[in-house]
Amino acid sequence: MAASARFAALVQGPESDLPLDEAALLLAAHGDPALDVGAALGGLDALAARVPSPTAAGVRSLLFGELGLRGNRADYGDPRNSYLHLVIERRLGIPITLALAVIVVGRRVGVTFEGLGMPGHFLARGEGVIIDPFDGGRELDEAGCATVFRGLFGPDAVFAPELLAPVGPRAILARMLANLRQSFAGRGDRRGLEWSTRLALDIPGLPPAEVGELARLLTNLGRFAEAADALERLAATPAVPPGESTRLRATAASLRARLN
Repeated sequence: MAASARFAALVQGPESDLPLDEAALLLAAHGDPALDVGAALGGLDALAARVPSPTAAGVRSLLFGELGLRGNRADYGDPRNSYLHLVIERRLGIPITLALAVIVVGRRVGVTFEGLGMPGHFLARGEGVIIDPFDGGRELDEAGCATVFRGLFGPDAVFAPELLAPVGPRAILARMLANLRQSFAGRGDRRGLEWSTRLALDIPGLPPAEVGELARLLTNLGRFAEAADALERLAATPAVPPGESTRLRATAASLRARLN
């Protein structure tokens, strides 16, 4: 099965059964077509076998101590920072993929880490301890999280504990793809924009505003049929008011007319 079809099948199945490691590697295979996903999964197994103890501290010791995983401060927007296999190979990443490495290695040794979707800076929590994977796995309390948050959004930014709510696999993948779209847009990478947008639209439960924005992006890329498909799916969503649904269907029809 092609990587795109397999990704769609995984994210559209029950979220509780979604293998985050495989889905993230399938995502990466679109940017690195030479990637052997099966071999990369085996590499994660081998990596987990090196964890010195089946604890959160043991996972952190391997990833941030022995391997030296760290945030890529020199080139934060490098798309390779979002490809799990290259994050581990290069020892460089952004907060969400470094947290992902912690999550998938931890799972292999029986340690549950949650991804915490704090805006602007993804974190992880395992065995009750919050860590900042971008900063070498440094432990943070709530005040420390607030300091990181205000460092991003300004000293008057309002921080609330709700910003540290755990997020599921679909939200993690959607956020990874959003990061990639930003990277590709900054580099003028049309192909990257196309595939990262298509994959995002396969993820159920995206907010209607985000689906609309993805459809607009496809339209700007000249992918009229795919944009129309996205708008028609959005129009059929129960949360969309009838008037908005009618407008979306009309826009989709006008896009399809451009194909003739």
